[in-house]
Amino acid sequence: MSGAELEGLLRTLAPQALGAVVRRYGHFDLAEDAVQEALLAAATQWPAEGAPANPRGWLIRVAARKLTDLLRGEQARRQREDTVLQWTLPERRQAPAADRAAADADDTLILLFLCCHPSLSPASQIALTLRAVGGLTTAEIARGFLVPEATMTRRITRAKRSITGSGKPFGMPTGAEREERLGVVLHVLYLIFNEGYATTSGPSLHRGDLAAEAIRLTRILHHSLPEDSEVAGLLALMLLTDARRPARTGADGSLIPMAEQDRTRWDTSLISEGTALLSVALPQGPAGPYQLQAAIAALHDEAPSQERTDWPQILALYELLLRISDNPVTALNHAVAVAMVRGARAGLDLLAELAADERLAGDHRLDAARAHLLEMAGEPARARDAYLEAAGRTTNIPQQRYLYACAARLDTSRSLP
Repeated sequence: MSGAELEGLLRTLAPQALGAVVRRYGHFDLAEDAVQEALLAAATQWPAEGAPANPRGWLIRVAARKLTDLLRGEQARRQREDTVLQWTLPERRQAPAADRAAADADDTLILLFLCCHPSLSPASQIALTLRAVGGLTTAEIARGFLVPEATMTRRITRAKRSITGSGKPFGMPTGAEREERLGVVLHVLYLIFNEGYATTSGPSLHRGDLAAEAIRLTRILHHSLPEDSEVAGLLALMLLTDARRPARTGADGSLIPMAEQDRTRWDTSLISEGTALLSVALPQGPAGPYQLQAAIAALHDEAPSQERTDWPQILALYELLLRISDNPVTALNHAVAVAMVRGARAGLDLLAELAADERLAGDHRLDAARAHLLEMAGEPARARDAYLEAAGRTTNIPQQRYLYACAARLDTSRSLP
């Protein structure tokens, strides 16, 4: 087994092992530490001795022993401190065996729901999902979100304690709670993908590892809930969007807008898979926000050029989306679609209304869209000012350089930052 194969196997098994151990023994925070120790042991032993016949069962047994040691240590510490809390050791539990073979996908799914517990902040939900389900190290997550590792460690530790303190049993929520929690899970996966595809800050336009992880986790979710059309819609949206990533940057890492991208570089296999998912999901109706966004992405992917894009159909989909989603970014994209169909002035009028929305205050995307439409309307001076305003607000360096270049193109007589 090569190093890459071993890493892939352990990444797949990690959430299954953690889910199984938490299901049987509880103690989410200590269980996560125990599974990490088991994974480390596997990474050390398996290359030399060969992988066991049942790798998942091996990981669960080792993690259970590690958890027993951790609980004993914790119990002794608490006894020394004369606390009254009593821990129940794993071998005394009567719950079903953690390494039973039938629940691999279920345990991963339950773990995903647990990490997106509504008592956690969105930032903590994302961090804990990447750590416990995605198998990323704390250092990797910290690098992904450009925060110090110590900060991310505290965030994850607080999240684990919050879950433990909530007293929620390890199991799938039911009824209305399940629907609510699934919505949170989808939103967290969507946020992880967006951060990977269009990074908020830093020197790179995107972080392929985060986008790939979001797609992998959404595939797991779709595998567990194949009948859910919004899960399929989210996976389709990610695939149809990520298909354009190879053409989105130049050789020097600079941003290339969709209108100027070499569409032969788009990944046709991802487009085919996303389109197939969407073709199955949409007829199940009514379409939710992820399916509608995926349908818009599919129309972009199918267009041979910016000029030959089916903008009226895209506009109609945005209007449907606005009826079910009060999202200012959707409204902003709708304004751009209006401009492409009815002219720049119509789009600018809508953007002027959006300027009063506090949720977009300070967001460079509003200024960038206004700049683009002002340029379309033949107002280069105002467009240049809006490009500069947008460049000053974004914290992503390739986006900033692109916006400054747009401003410079409209006025080459003045020196720009």
